[in-house]
Amino acid sequence: MHELVLQASEALVESVSDALMDELDALSVSIEDSNADTPAEHALFGEPGMPAPSAGWQRSTLKALFETEEAASAAATLLLAQEWARQPGEEVSVTALNEVAEQDWVRLTQSQFDPVEITPEFWIVPTWHEPPAQALRVIRLDPGMAFGTGTHPTTRMCLGWIARHGGALAGARVLDYGCGSGILAIGSALFGARPVDAVDVDPAAITTTTQNAAANDVVVRAGAPDMASGHYPLVLANILATPLKMLAPLLCGHVAPGGHLVLAGILERQADELRVAYAPWLELEVSDACDGWILMTGVKPAAA
Repeated sequence: MHELVLQASEALVESVSDALMDELDALSVSIEDSNADTPAEHALFGEPGMPAPSAGWQRSTLKALFETEEAASAAATLLLAQEWARQPGEEVSVTALNEVAEQDWVRLTQSQFDPVEITPEFWIVPTWHEPPAQALRVIRLDPGMAFGTGTHPTTRMCLGWIARHGGALAGARVLDYGCGSGILAIGSALFGARPVDAVDVDPAAITTTTQNAAANDVVVRAGAPDMASGHYPLVLANILATPLKMLAPLLCGHVAPGGHLVLAGILERQADELRVAYAPWLELEVSDACDGWILMTGVKPAAA
């Protein structure tokens, strides 16, 4: 296998990438800031809920993988022959053509994901690992298409809350709004919640949640948001602050009197915004914090 390394301006990155994948039979193409790891490096994405500083890097490095050296060399020749790749100030240049040692890519990818401890007795464990001896509850979950593998602080904080309140979940109806991989719904079910509804706007998330629930031998009903109905003693939503503010009336409408609302995907600086948004229905407080993210929870007042 051989790697072709190119430099391209922001205006040409998409054209070069498309040509490599669609016309020149590259096996894969990665793009990174040419100034990465230098003082000139700049962030491409902003904080959650904030606009991106720019649409792309001023100059990018593209790395394309090919089966053979001949295929990589031919791709470079064809690219450099294109008139659009030779415009003054917008040129594409080849910086390297390297042989790539054969590796077990599956094993390499798997090595990046270790079991995640929520509590000493509650773990998230990829299928290629054995559960720790002390684990009494285990969520079997592999990285996939949907958000939520347990590595992000927001997911871990939500699962930690579930573990701390597990004694009250037996037989309780739970709603996981914006379920992603279904990890919070599965965690609730492992602590005895029944029934558990998991909803998401992304069809891939619904499919993934259904598959993950089956793999963990728990019953979770997954579907579109309109599937949620009635009141739930526990409503979980690990999304982001902006949609959480917009969803305040809907989420609070699903919380049963005396029930709990657990919100995540919130930065520390956004706490007051969320308190104001939810104030007409319940009082939110910060229950946990990790790496700049916070968990906010509240109890809906019992009916008079």
